[in-house]
Amino acid sequence: MKRLFVVLALFFLSPIFARSLNPSLNDDVLGLIVFKVDIQDPGGKLVSWTEDDDTPCKWVGVKCNPRSNRVVELVLDGFSLSGKMGRGLLRLQFLQKLSLAKNNLTGSLSLSLVQLTNLRVIDLSENNLSGPIPGDFYRQCGSLRSISLANNKFSGHIPESLSSCATLASVNFSSNQFSGFLPAGIWSLSGLRSLDLSDNLLEGEIPEGIESLNNLRAINLRKNQFTGQGEIPEGIEGLNNLRAINLRKNQFTGQVPNGIEGCLLLRSIDLSENLLSGSLPNTLQKLALCNYLNLQKNEFTGDVPEWIGEMRSLQTLDLSENSFSGHFPNSIGRLQSLQVLNISMNAFTGSLPESIMNCMNLLALDVSRNLLTGNLPSSLFKLGLQQVIFSENRLSGGLESPFASSNENSRKKLQVLDISHNALSGEIPSAVGDFSTLQFLNLSRNLLTGGIPASIRELKALNILDLSLNRLNESIPSEIAGAASLKELRLDKNSFVGQIPTSIEKCSSLTSLILSWNNLTGPIPAAFAKLTYLQNVDLSYNKLIGTLPKQLANLVHLLSFNISHNQLQGELPAGGFFNTISPYSVSGNPFLCGAIVKKTCPIVLPKPIVLNPNSSDSTPDSIPQSHGHEKKILSISALIAIGAAALIVIGVIAITVLNLRVQSSTSHSAVALTLSGGDDFSHSSTTDGNSGKLVMFSGEHDFSTGTHALLNKDCELGRGGFGAVYRTVLRDGHPVAIKKLTVSSLVKSQDDFEKEVKKLGKIRHHNLVALKGYYWTSSLQLLICEFVSGGNLHKRLHEGSGGNSLPWNERFNIILGTAKGLTHLHQMNIIHYNLKSSNILIDSSGAPKVADFGLAKLLPMLDRYVLSSKIQSALGYMAPEFACRTVKITEKCDVYGFGVLVLEIVTGRKPVEYMEDDVVVLCDMVREALEEGSVEECVDGKLQGKFPAEEVIPVIKLGLICTSQVPSNRPDMAEVINILELIRCPSEGHEELV
Repeated sequence: MKRLFVVLALFFLSPIFARSLNPSLNDDVLGLIVFKVDIQDPGGKLVSWTEDDDTPCKWVGVKCNPRSNRVVELVLDGFSLSGKMGRGLLRLQFLQKLSLAKNNLTGSLSLSLVQLTNLRVIDLSENNLSGPIPGDFYRQCGSLRSISLANNKFSGHIPESLSSCATLASVNFSSNQFSGFLPAGIWSLSGLRSLDLSDNLLEGEIPEGIESLNNLRAINLRKNQFTGQGEIPEGIEGLNNLRAINLRKNQFTGQVPNGIEGCLLLRSIDLSENLLSGSLPNTLQKLALCNYLNLQKNEFTGDVPEWIGEMRSLQTLDLSENSFSGHFPNSIGRLQSLQVLNISMNAFTGSLPESIMNCMNLLALDVSRNLLTGNLPSSLFKLGLQQVIFSENRLSGGLESPFASSNENSRKKLQVLDISHNALSGEIPSAVGDFSTLQFLNLSRNLLTGGIPASIRELKALNILDLSLNRLNESIPSEIAGAASLKELRLDKNSFVGQIPTSIEKCSSLTSLILSWNNLTGPIPAAFAKLTYLQNVDLSYNKLIGTLPKQLANLVHLLSFNISHNQLQGELPAGGFFNTISPYSVSGNPFLCGAIVKKTCPIVLPKPIVLNPNSSDSTPDSIPQSHGHEKKILSISALIAIGAAALIVIGVIAITVLNLRVQSSTSHSAVALTLSGGDDFSHSSTTDGNSGKLVMFSGEHDFSTGTHALLNKDCELGRGGFGAVYRTVLRDGHPVAIKKLTVSSLVKSQDDFEKEVKKLGKIRHHNLVALKGYYWTSSLQLLICEFVSGGNLHKRLHEGSGGNSLPWNERFNIILGTAKGLTHLHQMNIIHYNLKSSNILIDSSGAPKVADFGLAKLLPMLDRYVLSSKIQSALGYMAPEFACRTVKITEKCDVYGFGVLVLEIVTGRKPVEYMEDDVVVLCDMVREALEEGSVEECVDGKLQGKFPAEEVIPVIKLGLICTSQVPSNRPDMAEVINILELIRCPSEGHEELV
């Protein structure tokens, strides 16, 4: 440290004086050490940089000239460095390449790096640098050949002094906030080969003189505000070496200049999303090497000329959203390299030429929104296309021939088929089931008849099926369940009959179900309640009868549920979405009742019983005919009231007696643990008047120890909001964990308790702690659980040195395993309520197991204030809606706790930490770090930089999304699993990181 202080002092004094005092410290060491002082290195990538070295040539990211031992390259790409670039770099007088890309550097570019006369390459892309570039930055740029400032936040004008850098070959200022006009002097850079100014705010016309850039190979001015009061510069024809031009999304007007034929080496042309007009210039046909031509969204008119077939190298041709007309040229068949053809949103007529069969490499074809007629071309289904879109044309005929003409190769490739909004007729052929890879099928707005073929079950990958606005008139087949990946099903405005198949419950991913305007009958299946992702349901204008299943109230994602104009009756489901359902969505059902329809539901009263001692009629409810004797009339409700009163009296007496007995027998209650267990599922349980009831779900185990094992402090594993946990051993040698509940005063009745516990006992998942049995008395309740040997996650993260045994790979697997366990609980309609790191147990293989789930259900009512008082140890994990009685408690509470848990695992910090003068809330701290671009600094220091940033950063962002203050903004746990599996993708060198 003392030597570092001397180094810094010498740096700010005279370089000559520094070398005279310590000749072993050259300018390169001084400069790099000062540079390091000015930045933050959270990953410790620069740990090898030390002032004790006489030369930096062996430092990470540093390359020296082997003869002079002077630094010639400094490459620190992706090191997660932050802070500002200090003047230390100016000491590197022999530096030729400076690359600091993909970091979090901030500040402006006030440092005159061009003073380094040997510097040839500057790459500062993908940082957070901002501010304008000083006007004199390029005055003395020496031998600079390449500069990249892409993906930063630079603003202001591009300085005219850029023209002073005569040696520049590559300029990349893309994805910044540069504004103003393009300086004319830029065309004086005669050696320029690549110019990328895309994604900025540049405006005005392109200045004249571009033809002087004889060496230019690529120019990208995409997504600016160039107005182009004239046309695209005529001088472009002079660019003999140009390979790619991209002027997309500007406001260029006029025609494509004929002189473009001079750019014979052009391979990519993108002039899309401008205001270009006229016809295609004939000179384009001379660009024989062009493989990409995009003229989308302009104002071109006229026919597409036959010479288009001369552009033999074309792989992508996009002429969509223009005003082309006439027949599409037959010469298209000459483009044998063509992969993508998009001519949608024009005015083409006739039919597609048969020559398109020669385009053997075609993968995607979009001819939608034209005026094409005739039949659907059968030949297309032999090409092995992945995407076919013919929507909004005037096609006629049937589907039988096109589908039957397909070959095995094409059936295994087609993913998108959209032939909607035409005049196709006939039935849907069963051959549709042969296209096993279909993900999107839209046949809506046609004249199709018949029904849905049973072969629909073969479309296992299908996400969207739209058959709406046809004339389909059969029943919905139960085979629809075979398309288990369906997310959207639209069958509205047909003539479907029969009942809605209950098998639809197997389409568990459904989010949208539209069956309106049909002739469907029968009840709404209770199976709908199993479609937990449903958001939009429309069953209106059918002939449905019966009552709505009460379980529909459990569909927490519902946004709309329209059952209007049916023959439904009874009361709407209570709770959830149905508390706020629109009256419009239930109108036209005269027998529905409830507050929403402003109609009181009738109260069904039992028929009174007439007792007449003088009646000879044996029928209990007959009316006596004698008028001389007194009649006695008692309703059933009266009899029930009398019986209830009697039971209350008996109950009071019984409870008094039991209380006296309990006081004398409490100390002996646990003796029942020495009894052999039964199984309420397949065996009988053991019950004793003096002890209580013991049930082991396996029916094969009993205990080898008595009460002393439970009361022995040495056997205690821990304590939580619901009770203490002890370890004991069964007679067969298997250890178990026993939770002794301390909420006896709040636990439900024995029947309710056993009902809930047996429900939990049936849950089996490799990421959930299994419940093996229970013990009940009025004063003591025990839960017998699987014993997990590896302890809990809280101890591994926060106590002792255990965190050192948790590398990133194990942490990620714990996050993913926990998510899978919670997802299984939510699929069983169980909310955990008490998720925290101490309730995540780690087994011997390192896999996580979620414990203590469902215990809140044992309380008499799920009052959030009772819950919060019982789980105070979950402070920091509890969702904000616990504090608001008007917000429903749902699975999203668990998602919030999971998000906090994710951040805890990644950072190694507790959800809430109390400092001397402050309280640090983990979610707020990480969110603030993300906004400041320093989120990697939050990663647990015990990982010592050994983690893949491409996984860690997305996982942190996922944790923050899960902890959103608004429940609806949080993803479902099933979605969380999908996101985690997308994040976990193998990368080079991954084994070393984990």
